[in-house]
Amino acid sequence: MWERTLQDLIRGLRANKADESKFIAKAIEEIRQEIKSDDMVLKSGAVLKLTYLDMMGYDMSWASFHVVEVMSSPKLHLKSVGYLGAIQSFDQDTDVLMLTTNLLKKDLTSSPADIALTLNGISHILTPDLARDLSPELIKMLTHSRPAIRKRAVLALYKLVKRYPEVSTQVVSRLKDKLEDPDAGVIAATVNVLCELTLHNPKDYLALAPPLFHLMTTSSNNWMLIKIIKLFGTLSPYEHRLVKKLQPPITELISTTPAISLLYECVHTCIIGGMLEGSSGDALARTCVSKLAAFIQDSDQNLKYIALLAMVKIVPTHPHLVAQYQDTILASVNDQDISIRMRALDLISAMVDETNLQNIVQQVLSHLVTDTSSSNVPSAAESLAQHTIPPTSLTVKPSLPSPSASPAYRLTLSQRILQMCSQNTYENVTNFEWYLSVLVDLAHVANVDVGVQIRDQMVDVVGRVKVARRYAVKLMFALLSDDAMLRNAQDEGSCSEVLWAAAFICGEYCSELADPQKLLPLILQPGISNLSPDIIAVYIQAATKIFGFYAAEVAQRWIDDDLHEVKAVVQMVIERVEPFVSSSHIEVQERAANTFQLFNFILADLNSYRPRSTGNPFDESSSSYANSDVISEPRFPKSLFIIQPLFSSYELNPVAQHAQESVPIPEGLDLDAWIVPPPADPLSLSEPGEKKAKRKIKREKGKDGVSGSGNKGKKKQREENGKEHGYNGNGLVTLIPIESETETEEQRTERERRRAERLERQRDDPYYIMDKKLSSTVSPPHDVDLDSIPVVKLEGMPAFLGPVDSRLPSLRSTPFQYSPEPFYIDRVGEMPTGAAALTNSSPSSHHSTPTPGSRPGSIISRTASPAPVRLSSGLTASISSFPQYEVADEDGQPATPTPEPVKVQSKMKKAPGTVTGKKKRPKAVAAS
Repeated sequence: MWERTLQDLIRGLRANKADESKFIAKAIEEIRQEIKSDDMVLKSGAVLKLTYLDMMGYDMSWASFHVVEVMSSPKLHLKSVGYLGAIQSFDQDTDVLMLTTNLLKKDLTSSPADIALTLNGISHILTPDLARDLSPELIKMLTHSRPAIRKRAVLALYKLVKRYPEVSTQVVSRLKDKLEDPDAGVIAATVNVLCELTLHNPKDYLALAPPLFHLMTTSSNNWMLIKIIKLFGTLSPYEHRLVKKLQPPITELISTTPAISLLYECVHTCIIGGMLEGSSGDALARTCVSKLAAFIQDSDQNLKYIALLAMVKIVPTHPHLVAQYQDTILASVNDQDISIRMRALDLISAMVDETNLQNIVQQVLSHLVTDTSSSNVPSAAESLAQHTIPPTSLTVKPSLPSPSASPAYRLTLSQRILQMCSQNTYENVTNFEWYLSVLVDLAHVANVDVGVQIRDQMVDVVGRVKVARRYAVKLMFALLSDDAMLRNAQDEGSCSEVLWAAAFICGEYCSELADPQKLLPLILQPGISNLSPDIIAVYIQAATKIFGFYAAEVAQRWIDDDLHEVKAVVQMVIERVEPFVSSSHIEVQERAANTFQLFNFILADLNSYRPRSTGNPFDESSSSYANSDVISEPRFPKSLFIIQPLFSSYELNPVAQHAQESVPIPEGLDLDAWIVPPPADPLSLSEPGEKKAKRKIKREKGKDGVSGSGNKGKKKQREENGKEHGYNGNGLVTLIPIESETETEEQRTERERRRAERLERQRDDPYYIMDKKLSSTVSPPHDVDLDSIPVVKLEGMPAFLGPVDSRLPSLRSTPFQYSPEPFYIDRVGEMPTGAAALTNSSPSSHHSTPTPGSRPGSIISRTASPAPVRLSSGLTASISSFPQYEVADEDGQPATPTPEPVKVQSKMKKAPGTVTGKKKRPKAVAAS
C-alpha cells in the first residue's frame, strides 16, 4: 500500500477539485488503515492528516483513542502531533480524556520541552475532573526554574480556575508572588490572567491591589500599564479607598504620556472607577474631557468613536464640562461614518437640558434640511473648464453623498429630536410655542415616516399646555392651508398624519379663531379625498365642531341678515360631506352620514324660520314670560344651538396614568357575582324525585283506566286529575314544581358524580365558556367593604329650548399678542372624582401656587424664551389675528386663562370605612 504524507494529501486535494468528495472518502479510508498500524510514525502521520481534514469540516472524533496513543509517544516530534490532534478534536464530552490523567501527570514531570508542550495542551483540553486531579502539579509548575515554564503555567491557571473554582484561594496567593517575579514575561502573563479573572469575581482579588499599584508607579511598559489600569478600573468600585489612592498617578499619566492607547485607558478607568465624583474629581474630570475633545477633533476615526463613547459616560456627572464642546460634538452628527454619527447623537441626547435644548434641536433640525444648491448639473464655469482644459489635466474628485440623504439616518435624527424634547413630559422645554413650530418644521423637512409621533406630541402638548392653544390653532390653520401638504399626502414620508392633529386641534379649540367659518372650506375641500380614511373622519368631525361653535356665536348676536350666510354655510357642508356618505371605510361613512342628516335637519329648520319682531329674545321681565309654563321662542333658529352643547359641556383634559385603576369600587358591588344568574341545572333539580313522580303519574293513569263510572263521572274525574297534574279547564298546561322528597346518600353521590362528569366535559370543550370563579358552595367574602364606582350624570346640559348661556365667549377685535403669563404644563393629568375624594389634602393645598420646579405641573416663564425660529418657508406667511376674550364664571368674575395648579399627594390615606382590596394604591391627584 502506498503511504500518503500530508503534503501528498494537500497536492491530491488541489488536483481533484472536480471530484473532491470522492478523493477525500478514499483518503479517509486509507487513514483508517494507517492509524491501526503498530508503527508510531505511520500512526502519527495518519493523525496529522486527520487533523488537516478536521479543519476542513470532516469529523475525526472516531480516532480519539488513537490520538491518545500518539500523545504517549516518547519522541517529542510525534508527541506534538498527538497534542495537536487533541487540541483540534477533543471537547468536554470526549470519553477518552479520563485516560489521559496519568499521562499528563507523567509529562509534567518530564523534560522542559515535554512540560511546555503539555502545558500548552492542558490549556485547551482541561475538564473539571482533569482540573481537580492536575491542580497540584500545575500550581507546582509556578516555581519552576525556567521562566518559560512559569509563564506557561501562569497562563494555564486561568483555565484551571475556570474549570475548578475551588482552587481559586490557592491561586490568588501564588499569583501575588508571581507579580514580584524577576522575569518581566512572567509578570506580564500574571497581569493578563488577573485581568480576565477579576471580570468574574473582583472581590477575591482586592488583596492584590498593593503589588499592582507598585507595578503601575514603577513600570515603563505601556502595555503593562494598560492592563494594570484596566484592573484598577474593575477593582475600584469594590474598594473606595483605591479611588483617592489612584487619582494622583493616573492624573500624571494622563498629563504626561504620549501613548494614545494608554491615555484613553486612563480616562476610561477614571470614568468607570468613580474617580470623577466629588470635589476632588472635578480637576481630573476637566482634564479627561479636554483630552477626549482633542480625540474628537482628530482625523483618526477610531479615536473619534471611543471619545464620543467615553463622553456619554461623563455627561451624567459633569454635563457642564461636556457642554463646552457642544459645537465640536454637533459637527460629528454629519460625519461620513455612521457609527460616529450614532454615537454623537447618543451624546447629544444625554447632554440636553433647559439651557441648550433649543440650540441643539435647531442644529440637528438643520441637518434634515435638503441642500438645494447641490446638483448634478455642472455650473457655467465648470462646463467652460471642461471644454478648454484637456481632460488629462483635470482632477476629478468623487463627491460623497450627504449622510442626511439616508432615510434610516433621517428617521433616527427625527426620532431623536422628538425624544429630546418630550423626555420626562417635556421637562426641558421652556417655550412650547417654539416647540410647536419645531414639530411643524419637522413635518415639512423630515421626509420619513414620523408623522404619527409628531401628531401624538402635537395633541399632547396642546392638551397639557392651555396657554399655548391659541398659538397652536394659529399654526394648525396655516398647516391646513398648505396645499402642498394636502397634495403630497399619498407620498412616502409626507407626514400627512399631522393634518389629523391640525384638524383635531382646530376643531377642539376653534374658540381661539376670530372667524371659524373661514376654516370650513379648508377642512371640507375636495382634495381631502386623497387623505387616509382616519384623517378624513377627523376632518368631518372637526367641521361639525367648528360649525357648532360658529352657529352658537351667530345665534348670540343674531340679526335677520345672518340667515342667508348661515344657510350658505350649511349647504356647503352638506354638499362637501355627501360624497363621503357612501365611503367604503366604516368610520368615515358613519361620521359623514351623521353629519349629513344633522345638517339636513338644521337646513330644514333654517328654511322654516320666520323673523320675529320681539326686541329681546329672552325678556324675562314680561309677566307672560314669568307666568307662562311654556318657554318663549327665541329670535334665532333653535337649531343653531343643537351642536355646540354636544362638544362644550365637558373640558377635554389629559388623563392621569393611573386614573383607571384609581376608580373606587362602589360599596356593595360584588364584581365576581352573576349579573344574570345562569339557568338552574336540570339534572340537579329533577333527578332526585323524577322516578317517583313518574311512578305516581302512572298509578293515577291506572286508576283511571279501571274506573267503572259513566262518561260524566269520567269527565269530572279527568278534570280533577288534570288539575292535579297541571292542566286547567281550557286545556292549557300549568307548570307546577314537583316537591322533591328526601334525597338518599346514594342518590346524592350519583348526582354529584354526574355533575362532576358534566363539568369535566365542559372544561375540555373549547366552544364552552366557563367561569373559573363560579362555585355554588363558596360565597363571596363578607369582610370586604367596597367603594362606589362614579357614574357620569348628564346633568347641567343646556336645554334645547332654554335661554342662551350667558357664559358663552364674546370675541374681541384686539390683535393677537403674547401674554406675559407663564407656561403651565399639566404633567400628571386628570384623576377620577372618587379618587380625588380619597386624598387627604388640606384645604390650603387647593390654593397653593406652584413654583418653577414643582410637580405635577410646572410653570415656565415665557418672557425669557426667544421667538420661535422657522425653517419652512410655507409657514412664514402672516395669519389673521385672534381676538382675546374672557370667559366669565358663574359668579360673574372673569376666569383666569392659566389653570390652577394640581397638587400631588406623596402618600394617600384610605377613607374611613373603605377597603379597596389592594395592597398599594398609586398616587392620587386632587384637582384644585
